[in-house]
Amino acid sequence: MGIVNSLIGIIGGLAIGVLISYGIWGRKYRLSLKKAEEKAKSIIEAAEKEAREIKVSAESELKRKLHEQRRELERSFANRKREVEERERRLSIRERELDRKLELLERREKLLAKKESDINHSHKRVAEKLKELDNLIQQENVILEKIAGLSREEAKQKLLNNMREEAELEAKQYLLELKEKVERNAKAEVFQILTTVMNRYIPEIVAEQTTSVVHLPSDDLKGKLIGREGRNIRAFEQATGVDLIIDDTPLMVSISSFNPVRREIARRALEKLVADGRIHPGRIEEVVKEVREEVERFIIEKGEETVAELGISGLHPELIKLLGELHFRTSYGQNVLQHSKEVAHIAALLGAELGLDDNKIEEAKRAGLLHDIGKAISQEEKGSHQQIGAEIARKYGESETIVNAIAAHHRDVEPLSEVAVVVELADAISSARPGARRETLDAYIQRVGQLEEIAQSFDGVMRAFAIQAGREVRVIVHPDKVKDDDLVLLADKIAKKIEREMKYPGEIKVTVLREVQAVQYAK
Repeated sequence: MGIVNSLIGIIGGLAIGVLISYGIWGRKYRLSLKKAEEKAKSIIEAAEKEAREIKVSAESELKRKLHEQRRELERSFANRKREVEERERRLSIRERELDRKLELLERREKLLAKKESDINHSHKRVAEKLKELDNLIQQENVILEKIAGLSREEAKQKLLNNMREEAELEAKQYLLELKEKVERNAKAEVFQILTTVMNRYIPEIVAEQTTSVVHLPSDDLKGKLIGREGRNIRAFEQATGVDLIIDDTPLMVSISSFNPVRREIARRALEKLVADGRIHPGRIEEVVKEVREEVERFIIEKGEETVAELGISGLHPELIKLLGELHFRTSYGQNVLQHSKEVAHIAALLGAELGLDDNKIEEAKRAGLLHDIGKAISQEEKGSHQQIGAEIARKYGESETIVNAIAAHHRDVEPLSEVAVVVELADAISSARPGARRETLDAYIQRVGQLEEIAQSFDGVMRAFAIQAGREVRVIVHPDKVKDDDLVLLADKIAKKIEREMKYPGEIKVTVLREVQAVQYAK
C-alpha cells in the first residue's frame, strides 16, 4: 500500500512537472510567435516601402525616356519639315524656270514663224522682180537691136555684162545692209542662246578654275563630313557659301564655287576640320570664322606686298584689299594679280621709252596695276570689268587720268591721255606674249603661221601679216585685182575661214588694206 501511494505520488509529481513545463514552453512559444509576426510585419512594411520607391523611380525614368524620345521625334520632324520645305522651294524655283523657258520657246516659235513668213514673202517679191527683169531684158534687147544695129547675141552679151556689174554692186550693198540688220536684231536672241549653251557647257569648261580638291586620310571621314541627316555638310555649305561634293572618288572630296576667295576659305577650313577630327555644326562655324579672318589677313598682306614691290603709295586700303583678292583669280589661265603687276612694269618701261615725264610714268604704272581691279568683284556686279574698275577707282579717289586708262584699256571708251594708250599697249603685250596664257612657243608660232597662210590663200592677196601676237591679221591686196567694194566681202570670207579651220583664245581682227600707189621719176 505504501508502494502504491509512492507510485501515485511519483506519477502525480511527474504529471505536475509536465504540466508546468508545457505551460512554460507554451508561453515561450507564444512570445516567439509574436516576435516572428512583428518581424514579418516589419519586413513586409519595408518591402512595400521599397516597392513603392522602385515604382516611383521606374515611373520617373520612364517619363524621362518618353520625354527624350518625344524631343528627338520633334527634332527629327522639324528637320524633315525643313527638308520638305527646301525641296518645295527648289521645285517651285524649277517650276518657275521651266515656265520661263516655255514662254521663251513660245516666243521663239512665234518669231521663227514670222521669219518664215517674211522669207516666203521675200521669195515672192524676188520672183516678181525676176519676172520684171525678164521683161526689161526683152524690151532692152528690142531697143538695142533697133538703135544700135546690134545682133541679138551681141546685145544680150552687153546687157548681161551691165547687169552683172550692177548686180554685184547691189549684192555687196545688200550684204552690208543685211549684216548690220542681223547684228542689230539678233543681239537679244544670240545673248539668250549663248547663255543657254554656256550654262550647259560650263561644268566642263570651268571645272579647273571653279573646283578645289581636299584629300582625306580615310574614307570614313566622308560620313562624318555629311553628319547625321546631312547636318554637317549643310552647316559647312551655309557657313562658306560653296558646294561640297562628296562622291565615290576614294580619299578625296571636291569644293565647287565660282568665287575663288570663298573656295579658298572652304578649302582651308575643311583641311583644318579633317586634321582636327572634331566635325559638328558648332565646330564648323568656329573654324570657318577663324579661316575667313586668316584669309582676309592674307589678302591684305598680299595687296600691301604688291604695292610695296612696285613702289606705289597713296592707294586706298580698299583698293589694296581688292588687289590682294586678284591673287585668287585667273583669266585665260593667267593669274590676274601677276598679270596686273606685269602690266604695271611694262607700262612704266613703255612710258620711259616714249619720253614721258616722271609723273606720267608713275601714273602709267599705277593705272597698269589697277587696270583689272574690276575683276575682283565683277562676278557680283553687272557690267564689264573695265566699267566696274573705273567706278571703283573713282570711288576711292583716283584721278580721272587713272579712271580713263582703266575704262579704255579694251577701247570701250576713247583713251584721253598718253597714259591710257600706254596701259592699253602694256595689257596687250602681257596678255598676248607667248606663254602668258598656257600656250607653248611652238603652238604660238604654228598658229601665227597658219593665220597668215589662210589669209594668203585668197585670190588678189599680195601679203598678209599676223600682228599683236596673233590677235590681228593685216591683209594687203593687189589694187588692180581687188576693188574697194570687194574689201568687206574679202575680210568676211577670211574671218569665216579662220573660224572654221583654227582654234584660238579670244578673237582675231581681220583688216584688209588696198592702196594704189603712183610712182614716177623726174629726170
